[in-house]
Parts: sequence; structure tokens; C-alpha cells
Amino acid sequence: MEIIEKIRKTFPNMALFTLALELEELLKGCEEILDLGCGSNSPLSLLSKKKYLVGIDAYKNSIKESKKRQIHDKYFVMDVLKIRNKFKKKSFDAVIALDLIEHLKKSDGIKLLAIIEEIARKKVILLTPNGFINQRDINNNMFQEHLSGWGIRDFKKSGYKVQGKYGLKMLRGEMANLKWKPRFFWGIVSELTHFLYTKKNPEKSFSLLCYKDLS
Repeated sequence: MEIIEKIRKTFPNMALFTLALELEELLKGCEEILDLGCGSNSPLSLLSKKKYLVGIDAYKNSIKESKKRQIHDKYFVMDVLKIRNKFKKKSFDAVIALDLIEHLKKSDGIKLLAIIEEIARKKVILLTPNGFINQRDINNNMFQEHLSGWGIRDFKKSGYKVQGKYGLKMLRGEMANLKWKPRFFWGIVSELTHFLYTKKNPEKSFSLLCYKDLS
């Protein structure tokens, strides 16, 4: 997908546009991707080059919506902690979990990290809020509640590289929504802080984009 098309599909959400570009770069050389907690509208839909995508989510309605959008090649409604029963070791070039791990208890999140590193051949990519951000059930989806908070040290001690995402933490709240209006203006401010400061200073960012090369 060309840059102009990415802008068209993400406007006015500039943070999503930036995330799409960064995922594109991180997923170079990865053709088969397992998307954990894929939700109804995964950012992987914005990749320029066609990949083989498998989506997993515990919430049936999210899978149903994603199927309508034809984002992934195959889907499974299941507990992400049980993917060992479905996939062999080194089954995918990359395993990604965007805004997923914070929905698990901390002990289960640690288990998940070990599992996905077994299933990925080349790379693991995670996105999660920087620290605990309160979030309750949304639209009767109990899986949307946040159960744990994660910091830079949690990932760096396991060999992950960490960069900031979504700009300064103070600008956003629940669901990573901008706190003030007009949202378009504050979206510009947020992305400027991302590029000028928080991408390389993740301790000040709203979210953490973490990745680990396995090959």
C-alpha cells in the first residue's frame, strides 16, 4: 500500500498512520505473521505488501468483524495462552501482539512472552501502554479490561528493544484517546512529540513498541 493510500485509510488518525509505517519497517523479511489479539480492525490491514496473516482473538464478535474486512487469511477464536496446542514451534516468521498483554494478569503475560518466542522464527513485536492504564469492559466485551501494567524494564531484561509510541503520556487517556479537543490539533502535537522526543525516550511515552529479533 502506497503512502498516499495509507494516509487516506488512516486520516485523521495520524498515530495509526505512523504505527503502520513502523510495523512495515519492523516486518521486513517476514512473510507469515501470527496476529494475537487481532481485534476487529488490525493495523496489519495497512501493510503494503501482501503477507500470510493468521488472526487470533478470544472475542468472537471481533473475529466476525475482521472477517468482513478480509484482513487475515485464517482466523481462530481462542485463548492466546493455548496457541501451543494449535501451532508448532517456529511456525511463523513473526508473532505480533498489539495492545494485548495488558489484558492479561502479569503472570499470564510472562507466560505468553515465552510461548510466542517459541512460535516465532524471526521476530516478536509487542505494543502496550507504558505502565498501568485503567480500562474497563467496553461494549460488553470483558476482554477489554486491563489487568496488568508493563514498563521498559519488563521487556529490556528479556532482550527486547523498546521505543516510545503515541507521543507524550500526558496527552492521552483511556483507550489511548487524546484528552483534549480539537482532536486533530492535539493529534499533530502528539505525533510531533513522538518524532522529536518520545520515540527515543520511551519512559515519557504513552505506549511502548517492543521488538525482539530471534534469527
